[in-house]
Amino acid sequence: MTLGNSMLIPILPKMESELDINSFQSSLTITIFSIAAAISIPVLGYLSDRFTRKSIILPALMLYGLGGLLAGMASAWFDSAYMWVLIGRALQGIGAAGTAPIAMALTGDLFKGGEQSKVLGLVEASNGFGKVLSPIVGSLLALLVWYGPFFGFPVFCLISILLLLFFVREKKKKQKPPTLGNYLKGLFTVFKHEGRWLFTAYLAGATGLFTLFGLLFYLSDVLESDYNINGVLKGCVLAIPLLFLMSTSFTTGSKIGKNHRVMKLLIVLGLLLMTASFASLVFFTKLIPFIAVLVISSIGTGLVLPCLNSLITGSVGKARRGFVTSLYGSVRFLGVAAGPPVYGWLMNWSRNGMFLTTAGLTLLVALLCMLLIHVKKKKTDEDGSAHTLFKKLQLTTE
Repeated sequence: MTLGNSMLIPILPKMESELDINSFQSSLTITIFSIAAAISIPVLGYLSDRFTRKSIILPALMLYGLGGLLAGMASAWFDSAYMWVLIGRALQGIGAAGTAPIAMALTGDLFKGGEQSKVLGLVEASNGFGKVLSPIVGSLLALLVWYGPFFGFPVFCLISILLLLFFVREKKKKQKPPTLGNYLKGLFTVFKHEGRWLFTAYLAGATGLFTLFGLLFYLSDVLESDYNINGVLKGCVLAIPLLFLMSTSFTTGSKIGKNHRVMKLLIVLGLLLMTASFASLVFFTKLIPFIAVLVISSIGTGLVLPCLNSLITGSVGKARRGFVTSLYGSVRFLGVAAGPPVYGWLMNWSRNGMFLTTAGLTLLVALLCMLLIHVKKKKTDEDGSAHTLFKKLQLTTE
């Protein structure tokens, strides 16, 4: 899923010249993917609850690959290529909606307890790894032909399809899926009782990715305009903070187990680290110190995201997990999509104002998480008869 946008960023200038479009039109190839994904994620999440996870992920990967194939063929051979590229990107967005968010729900189904947190940490680390690799892979494929990244998507999708078919064994559903009315009633009950902390967790996840992609957009612009760093080297520099995010995510997921108190503490600590980093960036203009301070915020994000994944995935029963995790994925995706344009506007307004506004946002979210995310006592978390925050609720709604 993370390859969907980042792999194309290196080819946008070349796309503009080859297809005779302006920068706004080229940016739409990113925007339409994000919007299509954000709209489709909750729908596919519901379908994955009603049917099976694999029955949604496999067709979604096929659609994702076909969308890339269409965009690549249009760029190579079609006369009015731009419109076909947009159609292909919209198809890819719908397909991407059935990948990472459903995989998170599938992880919740297949693993329990501390192992679930560890694997969710690995999922988040792989998400970060995709962010690290995508600009580099996009730059390398563009060396062959400028639209090479479009043809890269079907290859990655085919590999994922084969791995999923041969190595993932999903348990068959024993119970008949609920009617749409009962399903929605159960979701309403969940959000009525626990919506306050769930929506706070959603906000924290969206904020983490909004600030991450916004500041990477700023760094990308600075690398090109102030330091004349382009191409693969630029992708490698952008990968530095993402490497720290990836390693922190994996380590955090491996260590937190199912201790909800520790998760809350790390979420607040991570947001405070992000706040301190963003506020300090106003004092640094040279590249190496700037990246060193930015890395602190990436470590903070790496603390926050795996803990949110575990809290949200473990918050509801299997029957509605797909929708709840998919809604979280949709909110995160909107954070990613909003980051670059908002930070582009903030850059034109004030550099220091941009950093201080970002620090104020993360501080506010840290306070909300401190006040609104409630966790049960440790003995309840470790009680073998209560694997989720919603055990009693599930008895009445499922």
